[in-house]
Amino acid sequence: MSQVIAIVNQKGGVGKTTTTVNLASFIASKGKKVLLIDVDPQGNATSGLGFEKNKVELSTYDVLINEVPMRDAVLETGRKRLSICPANINLAGAEVELVGTVSRETCLKRAIDPIRSEYDFVLLDCPPSLGLLTVNALTAADSLIVPIQGEYYALEGVTQLMETISIVKRTMNQKLSVFGVVVTMFDARTQLSHQVAAEVKKYFGDKVFRTIIPRNVRLSEAPSFGKSIVEYDPKSKGAETYDALAREVIKRAGGYGL
Repeated sequence: MSQVIAIVNQKGGVGKTTTTVNLASFIASKGKKVLLIDVDPQGNATSGLGFEKNKVELSTYDVLINEVPMRDAVLETGRKRLSICPANINLAGAEVELVGTVSRETCLKRAIDPIRSEYDFVLLDCPPSLGLLTVNALTAADSLIVPIQGEYYALEGVTQLMETISIVKRTMNQKLSVFGVVVTMFDARTQLSHQVAAEVKKYFGDKVFRTIIPRNVRLSEAPSFGKSIVEYDPKSKGAETYDALAREVIKRAGGYGL
């Protein structure tokens, strides 16, 4: 069974896109077929995999607004088993344009359903908001991964996110669940990071992944070269931890044997 997982946190700067891109890359490197759908108008996942986002012919915008089949918008990334449905700033207009659409919250789900069986994992990179694009992703997803940074105010806004998830689950997607929570930007030298990690564990319990993503310069540099960390610096601490996280995700999804 394929897994459709939204990577979501309405708080910006928590390592959401970094997590999506590197998780997708490492899962694909382990023999799983992955589709990354960029649902963020900033298009950072798209540029992070080396695409010029303003030059793509078809994007998530066309899928949602012009009803272009998802298959037609998907691009091969040049990496084995990893494809992407790209995004650019056009997607910002989709929030407004979707308002008058019938069943506007399920547009993305309807686009994914015909092709989901072709992939082992479909990862949705959500925008840093709880608007209609994020609601579409939550409605389309089986579950979600929440990145939470190891910094002050880390859990601020999480309550609001959980309330939104609860509403979507109650009204549009009964099967939606939290697949996992990952602590990102962790600085082992500071007491604060350790306190935040403990708080996250207390709040989410066994949903928290064992793997913690550290602050790592190489992780920050990789997107500017249009590369995931596995290509940019496979021996870095950032690469090691996302490799471990990918193994956890596959195992938790039922793909044992790694």
